[in-house]
Amino acid sequence: MFTGIITAVGTITAIQPRGDDVRLRIASGRLDLSDVQLGDSIAVSGVCLTAVELPGNGFWADVSRESLERTILGEATAGSRVNLEKALTPTTRLGGHLVSGHVDGIGTINEWRPDGRSWRMRIQAPDALARYIAEKGSICVDGVSLTVNRVDGATFELNIIPHTLAETTLAEAQAGRRVNLEVDLIARYLERLLLGERAAQPGSGGLTEALLREHGFWK
Repeated sequence: MFTGIITAVGTITAIQPRGDDVRLRIASGRLDLSDVQLGDSIAVSGVCLTAVELPGNGFWADVSRESLERTILGEATAGSRVNLEKALTPTTRLGGHLVSGHVDGIGTINEWRPDGRSWRMRIQAPDALARYIAEKGSICVDGVSLTVNRVDGATFELNIIPHTLAETTLAEAQAGRRVNLEVDLIARYLERLLLGERAAQPGSGGLTEALLREHGFWK
């Protein structure tokens, strides 16, 4: 588990093809790896990866075909900068929100404009994720915990403060750039809970207007 509070920006320095998947070498920058052991989890731009080698100035991690297909790591090249966060410990402050590091889909930045000292970002999410995104709810973008300001269909808007710009790769944002998205855990589990016994039935589907009406959430 993670919080979405980025502690360092790293750089992918090598990509080794391994059959249908790859192994990445990531220079960890300011990330303190002194307490990291082989097998520990590190979020890389929101993707939970396992440290399989620790050469001293970074780590190696395997990226499965599933992760390559469902996240922007499949588009990464040597030199790509990535947001880094170590996994939670029992004493970690939960400054963002609970993040699993399991990316739900890829969004596209539609708009990137200044707003005072901050920047406004508008992202087009996959249609299938729209039902999980709520105004003033939480969402993880490239591993960064952010608050949703507005929602319009599958498009949502965020405010990126100067500190976040300075400490993450969101400073490199531009219209057309693709980003990893992870929706709030509570929204995902609530959908399954509302399905009740129907969750075990094949083709049970997800959250619908009829289901919301049945449970009193829609009138």
